[in-house]
Amino acid sequence: MSEETLQFRNPEQAEQLADRLEALMVEVDGPVNLMHVCGSHEQAIAKFGLRSMLPDGLSLRMGPGCPVCVTNMPEVDEAVAVANQGAIVATYGDMFRVPGTKQSLADARADGADVEIVYSASEAVELAEENPDEEVVFFATGFETTAAPTAAILVDDPPENFWVLSAHKYVPPAMEVVAEMPDTDIDGFLAAGHAATITGYGLFEPFVEEYEIPVVVGGFEPIDVMLGIERLLEYISEDVAGLENAYPRCVTREGNRAALETMWSVFEKTSGEWRGIAEIPGANLALREEYADYDARERFDVEPETGGPDPLTEQCVCGDIMAGKADPDECDLFGEECTPGNPVGACMVSSEGTCKIWHEYGGHPDL
Repeated sequence: MSEETLQFRNPEQAEQLADRLEALMVEVDGPVNLMHVCGSHEQAIAKFGLRSMLPDGLSLRMGPGCPVCVTNMPEVDEAVAVANQGAIVATYGDMFRVPGTKQSLADARADGADVEIVYSASEAVELAEENPDEEVVFFATGFETTAAPTAAILVDDPPENFWVLSAHKYVPPAMEVVAEMPDTDIDGFLAAGHAATITGYGLFEPFVEEYEIPVVVGGFEPIDVMLGIERLLEYISEDVAGLENAYPRCVTREGNRAALETMWSVFEKTSGEWRGIAEIPGANLALREEYADYDARERFDVEPETGGPDPLTEQCVCGDIMAGKADPDECDLFGEECTPGNPVGACMVSSEGTCKIWHEYGGHPDL
């Protein structure tokens, strides 16, 4: 492990930040609910036992920060339908086992469909180049960090047998929906550093102004997370809705302009359902008309008759967890009917899903 990484795991600095959090909570003199908007933050919090260092009255909730978890069942159904029509469907590994209404892509492959796991959009293009007589569809999921690479592929003249089935999402509108939910009562947001490397932290300026809730962009090492929490508590103690970049080694105010220009040249914002949360205006990314020739929804029948979801699925509270209204161990299915080996909800499938993370660290990872 590099010296640069170790400095962000310094125990003495973590203890100093924990003491600072204690002092700030005394100044606040009341409960505080913070939300992080990234599964990678939850991984760091659970892995390093950061909740055990938080003072009483400070709650740290998971938000809609797992792209696999918020991919809606009908979007999975679309990918399964394409696979069952004979195309090769390429997707990220986390999506492979996410349940649709009737099948996951893993189920479809077990029934004979050709579903391949890839690690990037460019790998999906390579699959198309290696199989020129087959139709290859990239089931594209993720936030800005993966939408930009997908867009870069499409502006680079991909092969004619390559299509994109976009389930890409755009985070800021989802934060607005969560901020407006009266039963979440969020006092501050810890925003995802990797998404902000693309969008820039300036993206959050209108949000902070409109909702008067502080936002701090944070990285993913333990000191990054503790520092982000400290900065949020400072704003709250001063009753200021501020915006700060606590991840300056990667994030700038403007972000990656070239990546943003490419992304918005290919995608446009549309309304769409986030699994279990809500219909969110402007939070889905659809291919622009100029790229209709690569749009799998134009090429294939993606509206199969699927019927209703499994009754067990309807007991899953993934939506409440991603909206910050519930913890995994409040779900009756958690660790019983729903496990990483037999997931009912998407939060138990993805490595960024809160349920899978909590299950991995013993059920309620305070230590």
